[in-house]
Amino acid sequence: MRQNHPDISINGNEERARNFIKKVSGKNCYFICVISYTETCEIPGITVAGADAQLVKYTPAADAEFLYYGECRCIDKVPATPDGKPTPALITRAALKCADIPLIVVDAGSKVKPDLPYVLLDLEHGKNIMHGRALDTSSVKKAYEKGVELGSKLGKTMEYVVIGESIPAGTTTALGVLLAMGIDARYKVSSSMPENPHELKLSTVEQGMKAAGITFGSLANRPFEAVSHMGDPMIPAVAGIAVGASKSSSIMLAGGTQMAAVLSFMNAVDKDSLNNTVVCTTSYILDDSSSDIRHLINSVTNVPLLSFDPHLDRSSKEGLRAYANGFVKEGVGAGGACLAAMLKSNGKIDANKLLNEIEKEYERTIEHPS
Repeated sequence: MRQNHPDISINGNEERARNFIKKVSGKNCYFICVISYTETCEIPGITVAGADAQLVKYTPAADAEFLYYGECRCIDKVPATPDGKPTPALITRAALKCADIPLIVVDAGSKVKPDLPYVLLDLEHGKNIMHGRALDTSSVKKAYEKGVELGSKLGKTMEYVVIGESIPAGTTTALGVLLAMGIDARYKVSSSMPENPHELKLSTVEQGMKAAGITFGSLANRPFEAVSHMGDPMIPAVAGIAVGASKSSSIMLAGGTQMAAVLSFMNAVDKDSLNNTVVCTTSYILDDSSSDIRHLINSVTNVPLLSFDPHLDRSSKEGLRAYANGFVKEGVGAGGACLAAMLKSNGKIDANKLLNEIEKEYERTIEHPS
């Protein structure tokens, strides 16, 4: 049902969602962007998170640089799909800038390091899951433990933290982890493309599970093993930050269907952390007929799912209207950043104001780059 504000919708656990909104309205937060990499993204056709296959490895670092500087340094232009749809970091930056929300970038196994101040978790990047071994189990534990340590420190200084991510092919690794842990995510994870390559994702995961000798649900209570076989470094890192911060603050996981895998990990290692957690995404993920974030989250836990409608369909910019037509949809915590901006301002920053700021960023970086 609709929240009092028309740009926000609440889907499940309405009382807890409203309590979260009431608790954090008018308060500041950290926006944490976790950047990571999985070689799974190198499979042809599995992602469009980059202008071409050679540039995909730069996308997480470039997203972080764009959030921080308003421009990219590791590449010479804003990350985009092959046909020019801009990174959702453009939306995130506009929201953070508009509401003056502080940014913290966390490197959790990126392949290309960003040129900016960031927190280094000192992790290896993820391997291609189709071979059945993405990470050493010790690396997964390290990602989680370092995340907990960071989250514990940050949670003591803010009312809540918003955690987003940038990792190409993250929905495929999420699919692998969810299936290994007994959550039927087949044909339910989202895609940055209008034509969701479900069969390719599923065949990649099935090949990996076969290579690893695991079956659906065989790692239901073994999250570290599930990620080591079928996941990526982002999942345990984000889960760790959320678990650590949840001890003293509230958590907003800002993202799409990848966050179901993060929730599944959290549910297995620290159920209590979910009591202080909500998920926020864009309306484009919630309304996506080729995926089902409601089902995925409800299959794991009953945390509130919120969505924010940035009304990009009203934009005069074709590249932004594309989001409402099934391209990109979400990423780099875009939906959560927009909601955080609205909450901090007690509604003074609404979707109309954000759309205006997003279009200014688009004009500055896409139409009239310096």
